[in-house]
Amino acid sequence: MLGIFKNIFSQRDNDQLKEIVKEGAFLVDVRTPSEFAQGSVKGAVNIPLDKVSDELYKFKDKKHIVVFCRSGNRSNQAKSLLEKNGFPNVVNGGTWQNVQQVIIGN
Repeated sequence: MLGIFKNIFSQRDNDQLKEIVKEGAFLVDVRTPSEFAQGSVKGAVNIPLDKVSDELYKFKDKKHIVVFCRSGNRSNQAKSLLEKNGFPNVVNGGTWQNVQQVIIGN
């Protein structure tokens, strides 16, 4: 289990995340609307995990996509789903707080 968290939150991943955020990545919070309403990343859109399949058109033509949630679990599922649907440019940002921290640090 620790290896999973190390992979999700490693410094190298955050360096990659910083770069694609600088390039204007499409930021997608895959939590529920009520979770999203309690706080999220500035500029992020809310597409709950259970709606991603129905809203694939929103991801079309995006150079970079960053998905994130509360723990990194739902965003990992969203990343897999998007990749299966032909989107190779998806990064799991982990928690919304992690993505927020990367943005504030820029």
